[in-house]
Amino acid sequence: MQAKIKHLAITSDNYALEGKFYEALFGLRASTEHYRPEAACSLSDGYLGLNINPRRVGNQSGLDHFGFEVDDIQTLYARVREAYPTVDWVQRPIIRPFAAITMHDPAGNIFDISEVGDANRKDIYGEGALERPPHPRRIHHFTLRALDPPRLARFYRDVFELSELPRAADDPCHYLSDGQITLVIAPWRIKDFLGMNIERPALDHMGFVVESVEQLQADLEKLIRRNPALTPKALGCGPEGEARLQLCRACRLGEFHLADLDGVLIDVRAG
Repeated sequence: MQAKIKHLAITSDNYALEGKFYEALFGLRASTEHYRPEAACSLSDGYLGLNINPRRVGNQSGLDHFGFEVDDIQTLYARVREAYPTVDWVQRPIIRPFAAITMHDPAGNIFDISEVGDANRKDIYGEGALERPPHPRRIHHFTLRALDPPRLARFYRDVFELSELPRAADDPCHYLSDGQITLVIAPWRIKDFLGMNIERPALDHMGFVVESVEQLQADLEKLIRRNPALTPKALGCGPEGEARLQLCRACRLGEFHLADLDGVLIDVRAG
């Protein structure tokens, strides 16, 4: 029962503009059969669904959670009960387009689970948009910062059967893959945030693979000139911004770094 990583979610006060940014710059596509303009913006890169959800009262904004698709949820429950008794899960509201269940890992990070054939899947998750050839610009990885990366790597490897990828001897990160998407588990150290705002252990950034970094940069300049409302937030401005950019550059999977309209961190590499 190897799971597939099929869902990534952002929470935003500007979800409609955020969606247009990812459509315009990265070529992600919205639902065409079950478009719901009053709801979240659901986009697809051909394999993974990116949801940009309206921020509700009491919710934090930014990169929020991810999600797995499994073919046997009862096997998953049995593995968790046997090896991770502190991990729990809840049923999600039926209106959610992907998630049937939300679970947390041993460090408290939350993720959604959908079983193949779930009747409640909507939008891109229910119309086959995630079974098409991946787009030229697609999501390649996302990074989770954790106090104990080896422990979390074991959890995602043992419970979801993600494959642990080779890494350099001096690399403190763990890389787990479903064959398409890589989950990077990086260490969280408070001293890494010297000179800038300290962030909690949580999802840190997501990474795209593109046909050409130079072409993406040129397209970004054209996008800003054509529609300044889609100008991303500046990354690297001022001493604190420069410190955050340097931490972003520590990810060995990224070549070019930027932020979206809400400040969600993105890195890009040529594929």
